[in-house]
Amino acid sequence: MSQEIAALAVTGARQVVAWAERAFASAIAEYGSEAKVSFPNTGYFLPVIYGVTGLKVARLEDIAEVLTHIRTLMPPENAGSADLPQALDAGMAALFAAEVIEAIRYLRQPQFYGAPAPRADVVWLGAADDTILRKRGIQFVDGTAPGFAVCVGAAPDATTAAALARELQENHLYVFMAGTSRGTSMAEQLAVRGVETGWETRLVPCGRDITAVVFAMGFAVRVALSFGALVPGDRERLVPYMRERVQAFVLALGEINPEKCAFAVGALNFGFPVVAEKHLPEIGDIGLCKYECLVGGVPYEQMVKRALEVRGLKIKIARPPIPVAFGPAFEGETLRKPATFVEFGGQHTPAFELVRTLTRDEVADGRITVAGPDVDAVPEGGRLPLGIVVDIYGRRMHPDFEPVLERRLHHYINYAEGVWHIGQRDLIWVRISKEAFAKGFRLRHLGDILCAMLKDEFGGIIDRVQVALYTRKEEVLKLREEARAYYARRDARLENLRDESVDTFYACTLCQTFAPSHVCVVLPERVGLCGAVSWLDARAAYEINPHGCNRPVPRSGLIDPVKGEWAACNTFIREQSHGAVERVCFYSIMDAPHTSCGCFEAIVSILPECNGFLVVNREYSGMTPSGMTFSTLAGSIGGGVQTPGFMGIARSYLASRKFIRAEGGLARVVWMPRSLKEQMRPALLRAAAAAALPEGFIDMVADEEVGVTVDAILPFLEEKGHPALRLDPLF
Repeated sequence: MSQEIAALAVTGARQVVAWAERAFASAIAEYGSEAKVSFPNTGYFLPVIYGVTGLKVARLEDIAEVLTHIRTLMPPENAGSADLPQALDAGMAALFAAEVIEAIRYLRQPQFYGAPAPRADVVWLGAADDTILRKRGIQFVDGTAPGFAVCVGAAPDATTAAALARELQENHLYVFMAGTSRGTSMAEQLAVRGVETGWETRLVPCGRDITAVVFAMGFAVRVALSFGALVPGDRERLVPYMRERVQAFVLALGEINPEKCAFAVGALNFGFPVVAEKHLPEIGDIGLCKYECLVGGVPYEQMVKRALEVRGLKIKIARPPIPVAFGPAFEGETLRKPATFVEFGGQHTPAFELVRTLTRDEVADGRITVAGPDVDAVPEGGRLPLGIVVDIYGRRMHPDFEPVLERRLHHYINYAEGVWHIGQRDLIWVRISKEAFAKGFRLRHLGDILCAMLKDEFGGIIDRVQVALYTRKEEVLKLREEARAYYARRDARLENLRDESVDTFYACTLCQTFAPSHVCVVLPERVGLCGAVSWLDARAAYEINPHGCNRPVPRSGLIDPVKGEWAACNTFIREQSHGAVERVCFYSIMDAPHTSCGCFEAIVSILPECNGFLVVNREYSGMTPSGMTFSTLAGSIGGGVQTPGFMGIARSYLASRKFIRAEGGLARVVWMPRSLKEQMRPALLRAAAAAALPEGFIDMVADEEVGVTVDAILPFLEEKGHPALRLDPLF
């Protein structure tokens, strides 16, 4: 590392540490040592500090120990020129100090940041909470987000900033923005150009101050801790894990001052290379990053390409022939009514989408048909019916694959900038923006998208694709009834499946990218923890790609029919977890329960005082009767560990006949958030009736309106006569 860069980094770190010490002294004087400090709704305390050192900061007094540790990382004032290890330590000290500063900001100004989404009055989002972490973190596992860029500073002008953001989005990357150059920030430049920011568009404005860089670093650390089964404080494993698996890099925009340099060198500790606009002494391959550590003098039009090369990221981009930008980053766009040129479906017009399998002679590859008026035949703000029929032929295509492909339509259509799609089957709602229309986007471009993307992703089973788009009401209504018959046949296949009626389960190892010891096994009566993979889906995915993340698991060698344990399943899980998990009982939560990654929709947690379990969903951020929030529970069970009495699940599993059958099933559920109860009520009512539970059982289950402590809910359960109180003790 050059002496110039090292000296700048140390100088900048000293400045940031001084800011932190002043902020701490002032806060102690004003609030006292017992004042609580934290980032909102997270079980990871101050995540960079917690992940690297294991120190838990929950009160102001805890910061004193952090500051002591920071001082040990800083070289002495009279040490002369700094070397590489000293500069790296100083960079880490700057990150720790920045977290202290931002935590105290949350104490002083709890409304300073506007997470989870930008508001008109608050652009900056600050720290991501754990709900966002779990939702977005999985995208770094499944490949929809190959990595992220940390943009520090601002581009020379708003047009350059927008072009840079667009190129990063089109490469499917998340973009974290912090700091300023010449008195402005990149996020403010994007606002000038009318570019939508926020988690949904992957353009995340962390904060205007340079210290907000630490929110991006903290997100990376939490991804590693959440999905990687790493122990906080184990720096020896955390740093190489992040270097190899968390594909991030830093873009240093504008001038390079000491503080910016300190944070750039801090990022090198995690293997995140730095690409800068300004000419700087290059830091080559010195074992910290995959290739070069710091590259300077890179023009803005080459910056993204150079950063991808330095990071070693090879991103495949399928680009349909359409007149608007295209990529997963645009999937989160919000298209409001005033910006809409035309819309289809919703509650206004009939609409549906259907993928069906036909013979070779019935499918003309690449044919796109628009039957009815196109979008330019209606006035601005108009509405049309819409039927999307995608016909597939392939030698390896099977009707069971249809719903797998059909669910991809939602993502593909949303990848187009200015096009918005929600729902599925006959409940879709599609909008095309005024801007997309002005650029020439028409209905046939939906066909271009679907033809290109289906063949790109599923080329192994698809030989021909044709798309027909219908916009005449009578024809849409007629075809919708035909589509509903398809949906009904599919549902019947899954509804009639039982674990006992198949000889093979299917594993999903997608999350092993971040949780190496986790093996998710999908059963006919137990959907994957993420809620997105059914047994039919997993089987279809395996047949589509036998070398992918879904693999067959033999259901043989029955050991315990009540707990759901099979010798062949244990052997498979033992091998695929690299020996970390010896056995799993699929129908039990108390004996060798299924492991959890980090993508689960809900958590089941034991409440021994009530002789039952609570269920808490990801969206609920309040306290539970276990004394822990969802975030705290998730931090305890994620990463592939096996924790008796605790388990991550998909919400739909609550209504399964096999839900914790060994412990009594649904009858053991004594508490869940009201929103989850109401959302699941129809399915829970059917499940309760099938289990012969008392009429009105669902209303015997306590929620947060009854209380969030055992003392508050136990009298309610006794008054209602909840059946869990009469079951055998759990211990």
